[in-house]
Amino acid sequence: MVVRERVYLDWNATAPLCPEAREAMLAAMDVAGNPSSVHAEGRAARALVERARAQVATAFGADGADVVFVSGATEAAALACAGRGLVGSQAEHDAVAAWIDPVLPVAADGTVRVETPGATALQAANSETGVVQDLPGGLAVCDATQAFGKLPVAFNWMGCDMALISAHKIGGPKGVGALVLRQGTEIAARIRGGGQEMGRRAGTENVVGIAGFGAAAEAAQRALDDGAWARVEKLRSVLESLIAAGAEETIFVGKAARRLPNTSCFAVPGWKGETQVMQMDLAGFAISAGSACSSGKVRESRLLRAMGHDAVTASSAVRVSLGPATTETDVARFTEAWLKAHERFRARAA
Repeated sequence: MVVRERVYLDWNATAPLCPEAREAMLAAMDVAGNPSSVHAEGRAARALVERARAQVATAFGADGADVVFVSGATEAAALACAGRGLVGSQAEHDAVAAWIDPVLPVAADGTVRVETPGATALQAANSETGVVQDLPGGLAVCDATQAFGKLPVAFNWMGCDMALISAHKIGGPKGVGALVLRQGTEIAARIRGGGQEMGRRAGTENVVGIAGFGAAAEAAQRALDDGAWARVEKLRSVLESLIAAGAEETIFVGKAARRLPNTSCFAVPGWKGETQVMQMDLAGFAISAGSACSSGKVRESRLLRAMGHDAVTASSAVRVSLGPATTETDVARFTEAWLKAHERFRARAA
């Protein structure tokens, strides 16, 4: 019996830990000091944190901005959005949607038009559909979690007050992220205590995670500069062409708009997304049905409903997200397995 290796096609949920981050984290584990201590051991830990802060700022084009390390983009969203009376749309990730009034309409192609940027939170790119937004200047908050590392984005170009980013989306460790603020932007700390992170987020810094974040950010920028994501985009086009040829009724969500180079969201109406995820998992492929940040729950996509898709289509969508490690063989194997499962679905539905 030939046992094939599993194929990971869920990079938007989390990217595999990159070698650079692993190496940086292992080295940081040997640094014993608290970064707030003034002795030599503490200064060594502080040096790791500040090196990572510079690495993240450079990779994100945020030189001169304040980079505040937090536990992830969810905490960054709360820190940036809570109590500010911001508006947004149904396209926003749950971490942002929890703090805004989602009154802005979503167009059929997944884009959102902003009228009052200074009172709006808007993502740079959507995790489900991959749709990239046209960011207006003066935006209050931008969720750059999916765009950072995959697109040539820079905080200083974006013109927003605050942006959210996360380590594990770019090959860093889970459990660390950053809120990036334009200098002079005032926020109220939600975790108070020792005054760490420029008084914005108290608590001893996660030195190991932060070191991994910095290394991952630097590695992600190199990969982007080297054209890794342009190669991924070509693989995504091959994947969609093969699926469209073998299952003509497939709806590719957001394809009319600019998308992340790695993301394909598609639906065969009536074939439940959760069923497809389980079938592909059994066949050796990791894909998803929407965002992975809902405690393992699979539900109808509120974003697809906001884009005008009916309930059947919205509950039938899956997301395949590729990465620089994805190969042509991976894509060929996945499409072959998916099309075979599709044939079984059509036979049952006949």
